[in-house]
Amino acid sequence: MTLQCPEGQDIVIVGATGDLARRKLIPALYNLYLGGLLPDEGKIIGFARGASTDEEFRQLAADAVTKFSRQPLDRLRWPKFSERFSYVSGREEGYAGVKRRCTLSDRLVYLSIPPSAFGPTIQGLKDAGLVDGTHLVVEKPFGHDLASAVALTETIHEVFEESHVFRIDHYLGKETVQNILVFRFGNAVFERIWNRDAIDHVQFTVAESIGIEGRGAFYEETGALRDILQNHVFQVLALLTMEPPSSILAEPVRDEKIKLFRAMRPLTEDDLVRGQYTRGTVDGSEVLGYREEPDVAPDSQTETYAAVRLFIDNWRWGGVPFFLRTGKHLPLRTTEVVISFRDVPIPMFAETHITHLPPNRLTILIQPQEEILLEFLAKVPGPQIHIEPVTMRFTYGTSFKTKPAEAYERLLHDAMQCDPTLFARADSVERSWEVIEPVLEHLPPVRPYAAGTWGPPEADALIAPRTWVMPGLEDQ
Repeated sequence: MTLQCPEGQDIVIVGATGDLARRKLIPALYNLYLGGLLPDEGKIIGFARGASTDEEFRQLAADAVTKFSRQPLDRLRWPKFSERFSYVSGREEGYAGVKRRCTLSDRLVYLSIPPSAFGPTIQGLKDAGLVDGTHLVVEKPFGHDLASAVALTETIHEVFEESHVFRIDHYLGKETVQNILVFRFGNAVFERIWNRDAIDHVQFTVAESIGIEGRGAFYEETGALRDILQNHVFQVLALLTMEPPSSILAEPVRDEKIKLFRAMRPLTEDDLVRGQYTRGTVDGSEVLGYREEPDVAPDSQTETYAAVRLFIDNWRWGGVPFFLRTGKHLPLRTTEVVISFRDVPIPMFAETHITHLPPNRLTILIQPQEEILLEFLAKVPGPQIHIEPVTMRFTYGTSFKTKPAEAYERLLHDAMQCDPTLFARADSVERSWEVIEPVLEHLPPVRPYAAGTWGPPEADALIAPRTWVMPGLEDQ
């Protein structure tokens, strides 16, 4: 059941001067304010280690909105919004300073900090008397493996109840991801074929054209499997594959997600291909290999690419393979799911010399554009039978004449409303680690691939006899 939250809340951003706060959180709060979705009462309190003043924090916020907000800074409305900003120096005042700045008994505390700082921060909130009335937002990663994920949950639960914890995954805030439940369960034509009887396999690609962007030290400890597949991809995949919940409320949805995670077959070494980019060309520019990046070991075995073959052992999906891949320095940036339906028999077309018909495909594009495409077969106009695939396309701009809000806007709004539907629960986080734990203990070697290509050739062998659908071809 959705928790009942007060209409007014103070919002505390721990790590308020960092990149996440400047690029995402402050612009999201500003856009919620413009849309009338921010509570009328409550301070926005920035907390960081360095010394600063309220006015300097307001200027930082103005610069962040000017540079990163989807809506421009409104000079007439900004002064009233900026009055809500206040700053606390961790070195000078600590969390006692946060408590002094709070104006209401209820607050949302966003931990925009590394996981290593969670323990001291949570203890600081407790020592300052800031537990009662606080809802805690925790940014990923939720652990480094199963043991650390369990330890992180225990650290949080020593002070905060699970119902007051919101583990944020920004992929779940994207409009197309949220639309998956409506698309699946609101349309009988799709729900009736959403199973092993009609679906041959599913591909899920998260491709990035950029490299590690100077985050060598972070990436050396993480890698593509932990950074993307275990959290973002698994969470979206659960929405795509879970059974219908008894209602659209938070706990029924999250209950079905954990059932799905428990049905995932743990990975084996044969189910994983790891790759690492070498020198190559991306967007017409020469780029360094991963081992040449700053803070990366010259003999690093960290993967910048991971492809996984996954099975879900339940009635709906038994025998259907799910092929998941993610990588850095691939040819383009895209996140998309391609659902390939089973082939149809073709005896009736034998006289036309047609020996194979391409499968129907449903493609869900998550970024950079948010669309749903349905590819089916049609006859080419003319006296003879020539068959080609054609595409029907859904876009938000065309259908609803609007552009979806940013993911962090939706997720911050839901957290303020105490709606945990789009947030990860502790049991699902731990189970997702259990699924990949066997391969973390016995990692296969990394395979080289040139930057600007679609990964190592071993990934093609993983999906054989099928082939990867090349992203970016939907517009051709």
